[in-house]
Amino acid sequence: MQETLNYINENKQRFVDELFELLRIPSISADPAYKADVLKCADVVAEYLKNAGADNVEICETKGYPIVFGEKIIDKNLPTVLVYGHYDVQPADPLDLWKKPPFEPYIEKTELHPEGAIFARGSADDKGQFFMHLKAFEAMMRTNTLPCNVKFILEGEEEVGSVSLGDFVNENKEKLACDCILISDTHIYSNEQPTVTTGLRGLSYVEVEVEGPNRDLHSGLYGGAVPNPIHVLSRMIANLIDENGHITIDGFYDNVEVVSDSDRTEMNKLKDNPEEYKKSIGLSNIEGEKGYTTLERASIRPTLDCNGIWGGYTGEGAKTVIPSKAFAKISMRLVPYQTPEEITEKFTTYFKKIAPDTVKVKVTPHHGGMPYVLQSDTKEFLAAKQAMETAFGKEVLPYRSGGSIPITSMFEKVLGAKSVLMGFGLDSDAIHSPNEHYGLFNFYKGIESIPLFFENYAK
Repeated sequence: MQETLNYINENKQRFVDELFELLRIPSISADPAYKADVLKCADVVAEYLKNAGADNVEICETKGYPIVFGEKIIDKNLPTVLVYGHYDVQPADPLDLWKKPPFEPYIEKTELHPEGAIFARGSADDKGQFFMHLKAFEAMMRTNTLPCNVKFILEGEEEVGSVSLGDFVNENKEKLACDCILISDTHIYSNEQPTVTTGLRGLSYVEVEVEGPNRDLHSGLYGGAVPNPIHVLSRMIANLIDENGHITIDGFYDNVEVVSDSDRTEMNKLKDNPEEYKKSIGLSNIEGEKGYTTLERASIRPTLDCNGIWGGYTGEGAKTVIPSKAFAKISMRLVPYQTPEEITEKFTTYFKKIAPDTVKVKVTPHHGGMPYVLQSDTKEFLAAKQAMETAFGKEVLPYRSGGSIPITSMFEKVLGAKSVLMGFGLDSDAIHSPNEHYGLFNFYKGIESIPLFFENYAK
């Protein structure tokens, strides 16, 4: 293993330079205007995979964007690890809030990253993280130390709900057959307290529409006499959560996992620091469901958030109208035993129930996903824990994350394999936001930890 680590140390700058090439490609899957860039990114990823030493590298067509596949089977009697990642990225808007253009990567030192961080869209989510696996694989191949079989599946639609991945996995069970799945699309608690993610929340995502008058109306002629859909929608959204941070939807908590007091005590060993938490996001105070710590609110409890709201006139200057319609996008993070189908149905029923008879309401479901839990006594978790403890030189704790990776439950159902969520980002990396970044320390620690995971898991 020392030979592998030596190879990594000797090639650190090249690894970053190659990552920059990927980051310069605006592979935004949500915007059709960037289709050519997403396809170009798949080609570049496939080339890196080939150069690293993978066999049977393919750019597999789907109904949407392609999936890049590659493998290295050294002995069919050895275990096989399937590495998952995604090469598509979020839109970069609002562009004016970026310090520099989002697809022109650069390195800058910060308080949390004194060694420097890579600033660019996709640096942490997920190009920087899946690229660690390609470089770790390259290091093992060049030093002839790969201890088990490996397969790669790198998709281009994660940021739009992995719409083609389920069909691809179901149609290619034999090609993708494996003993465990390794994913780096999560974060650690901190560089001082590394963690392995043992849980993810699920997701129900909907768009709502409230319609009032049959056209936009002059606010002077009609104001005060007719319902304003923006006002109505705002009141309805406000009524979805009460003063105790409790979601008011009928039956919302019926199937919520009850986490034991002992497990809650264990998870709070991560030393929640409210003052540091508030400082990191520029808030003077925080709020949430009564009776739970910040750590618990953001991991083991379900949530409801309005992600966007619009209607009427939002252009330059003034236009005095009462809009005909108002819209909002709402996401609900789910915990074990809740399902997106159940929660979407309950939300739809309740939202229509609380609407006044002066408006019409429409609810359109978007993508969703199941929650996921990996027990901390499994060989998959222990292999990751031991690998990171060796790389960081510190105790590694289990950690429930508040995010969602819907494909984890699908992988387990179809392939019969557990997913190991061994991410290396920080929750302050501004993923999905302007000035997304990924610490060089974290990038290198990931590349060092991955060969150790393979070694531990093979044993």
